[in-house]
Amino acid sequence: MQELNIVLATIGGLTLVLSLVAGLIHSRVYFISEPMLAVLLGIGIGPLGLGLVRLSSWGDPFVIMEQGARLTVGLAVVGAALRLPRGYFRKHARSMAAILVPGMVGMWLVSGGLVYLLLGVPLWAALLIGAIVTPTDPVLAGTIVTGNTAAEYIPEPIRNLLTAESGANDGLAYPVVFLPILVLQHPPQRAISDWLLSTLLWEVGAAIVIGAAIGAAAGWIERESRRHEFLEETSLLSVTVALTFAVLGAVKLLGSDGILAAFAAGLLFNQFADATDEADEQKVQETMLRLFTFPIFVLFGTALPVEQWASLGVAGVILAASVLLLRRLPMVLVFRRAVSETDGDRDPLFAGWFGPIGIAALFYATVAHRILGSELVWGAVSLVVATSVLVHGVTSSPFTKLYGRASDRIRPPANGTDQSSIFSRG
Repeated sequence: MQELNIVLATIGGLTLVLSLVAGLIHSRVYFISEPMLAVLLGIGIGPLGLGLVRLSSWGDPFVIMEQGARLTVGLAVVGAALRLPRGYFRKHARSMAAILVPGMVGMWLVSGGLVYLLLGVPLWAALLIGAIVTPTDPVLAGTIVTGNTAAEYIPEPIRNLLTAESGANDGLAYPVVFLPILVLQHPPQRAISDWLLSTLLWEVGAAIVIGAAIGAAAGWIERESRRHEFLEETSLLSVTVALTFAVLGAVKLLGSDGILAAFAAGLLFNQFADATDEADEQKVQETMLRLFTFPIFVLFGTALPVEQWASLGVAGVILAASVLLLRRLPMVLVFRRAVSETDGDRDPLFAGWFGPIGIAALFYATVAHRILGSELVWGAVSLVVATSVLVHGVTSSPFTKLYGRASDRIRPPANGTDQSSIFSRG
């Protein structure tokens, strides 16, 4: 109980302080980010610091991390869906197809190849680690593309592109992660059969259908409730958060991919709900995400496996740096012509660099650890995640402002003009 009170006090205090000075951090304080501060706080109160909190005294640390990451990523992908304009995937089908199919496969193979070459592990183990670090994290990406600084310096098409990709590829990473897991568990024939029939058809296909159906139904009911004046403000404030938890829990009970289902539910809810409520729903979702983001990063800080990192040696450091440099940026540059949202040279460079690796990777790493019991997977993935939190946190504010000031697509608002119209492309 004492440790719980310590965690509540530290996380609550951090959330309070950062919420009160969020604008200062985003606009004035360079080289630091909120996730970085949360991880540092976790290090300070964890075994590496004062030793006040040890996850092992609460239970299995990997179970705690897995469930905390699942809830956080679920809220993040629904928040991403609510931030997107209606019909975004239909209007930008070519861009999304390029990023989410060949682009994502390319990132997987590059990351897996780096693990194979640098760590000398078996091929399918390398492909598993590569798959886990492939998706763009919606939690860290959300801290980059939301807020006044992002609205001022990042064009709306680029913000929407990063939001859509980070929301979608977290769930779509599921089959990419589970293919190596199944191959490492079973003979090849059974692994491929299970992957096609169970993973793709049920755990992915059914997740999309179920999530979309629940989201559409909830959105339609909300719109009709608003029209008949059945919906109260307090109901509005809780509906999307409740939708996230309901979809995550129900779809998981059915043995399907809850993260992908949550994103599909958010998209369809956004499509069917009353448009006048969308801004409030988005604010509520982002507030809830903030409340979940700090705890999971603090917990991550208390559980950093530094001994495993040390065992990886220089190869681990080179791996983390190589993944950040080579996993995503080359893919965005290769497929830039298929991505209509990027224009010139700066857009693909910015979009290619800011594909952070975070809580989604931690979630899949803990799932892989639960199934396979591999300490190597957790050690390698956690090192890449910690590096991404540090590097993308340090570069977020200065790179965003440098990009915005150099871009001719940013125009300051005139006479109180609404920001959303300023960044729209004609």
